[in-house]
Amino acid sequence: MQQRQHFLHLLIFSVFLLFQTSNGHNITRLLAKHPSLSTFNHYLTLTHLAQEINRRTTITVLALDNTAMSSLLAKNPSIYTLKNILSLHVLLDYFGAKKLHQITNGTALAATMFQATGVAPGVSGFVNITDFKGGKVGFGAEDNGGSADSFFVKSVEEIPYNISVIQISKALPSAVAEAPSPGPSELNITEIMSAHGCKVFADTLLANPEAMGTYEDNVNGGLTVFCPLDDAFKAFFPKYKNLTASGKASFLEFFGVPVYQSLSMLKSNNGLMNTLATDGASKFDFTVQNEGEEVTLKTKVNTVKITGTLLDEQPVAIYTIDKVLMPRELFKAAPTPAPAPAPAPEEAADAPKGSKSKSKSKSKSAATPASDAPADSPDGDAADQTADNNTAVSFMGGRFVGVGLSFLFVFLLL
Repeated sequence: MQQRQHFLHLLIFSVFLLFQTSNGHNITRLLAKHPSLSTFNHYLTLTHLAQEINRRTTITVLALDNTAMSSLLAKNPSIYTLKNILSLHVLLDYFGAKKLHQITNGTALAATMFQATGVAPGVSGFVNITDFKGGKVGFGAEDNGGSADSFFVKSVEEIPYNISVIQISKALPSAVAEAPSPGPSELNITEIMSAHGCKVFADTLLANPEAMGTYEDNVNGGLTVFCPLDDAFKAFFPKYKNLTASGKASFLEFFGVPVYQSLSMLKSNNGLMNTLATDGASKFDFTVQNEGEEVTLKTKVNTVKITGTLLDEQPVAIYTIDKVLMPRELFKAAPTPAPAPAPAPEEAADAPKGSKSKSKSKSKSAATPASDAPADSPDGDAADQTADNNTAVSFMGGRFVGVGLSFLFVFLLL
């Protein structure tokens, strides 16, 4: 009996730890306990980096005390340049105080949040960590020759393998991160797309003043763009030319979302998303889904996959997608497989009953495109809905089995 109670206590404690871990961390609250880091904490919030840090796991923040921040701010960087500098101080790996002194071969190269934005060219978004003899640990931006001249001061907060906050002696010098960064209104989003494999889409957008104006009006307030890669948009272009003038504008606006969405936000905020083309009854929306690291966008017509990040600097994010996402308001939905023919009268007794009526199947497959739709129906992912339903059934079934086994285990222990 005593042994069973011991196991029961272990089970309850394990469940408690599971829920505790799932709550994540809050960098603002962690730093609020340390007044000497208040300026650093303030600018993490002001640059919106705090939100990104809170959404990530397995991360290390190289914190600067108020004196080090004063030296940095004395250079009068813009808020956008300051964001680049501070994002270089967020490592995308976990380095607690103990791990810093156990680095293999005494040196390691860590990717940073600055590198993840896609703005840092080459190795300029990486930080070199060196464990020197005598217990000193140095940090240096790789584009600064890897010179590790900022040193570990102390461990501030550690939640093992989730987040580590360590104080370093001074800001990491980096010519790339410190370079003047344009504000959102100065960003040329079509130039960025053209230079990174989305030239056809960018040129088409520039040729449509109505759609281009809508994008420009939303840059300052927040904008996320999903641009189809050149080969995909070239193949699709004949369908685009068949649209009416209003249909073309709505179609191009459909690839923009009027809020900033980082990749981590897209992964955590699955569901329907409105676009720049959304206007009352004209929904022009799509569904965001993710499986592991893969993020997909889906309409009733087809499904596309995010393949890369061209820009991720709040308030603007630009991603590439592998195919042209087609709104159901302009294109025909993927055809639904025809129902099986009714059995002959003499075989009816042996045939299993269908779960849906014939009339329902017909009405579901009879979706008609809007007046702007081309005459031909585009290739779609017809099996998407079936796959989603199967996945949902499998997932829910797994959850019920897991819950049932948990109750059985607890019952046996009692």
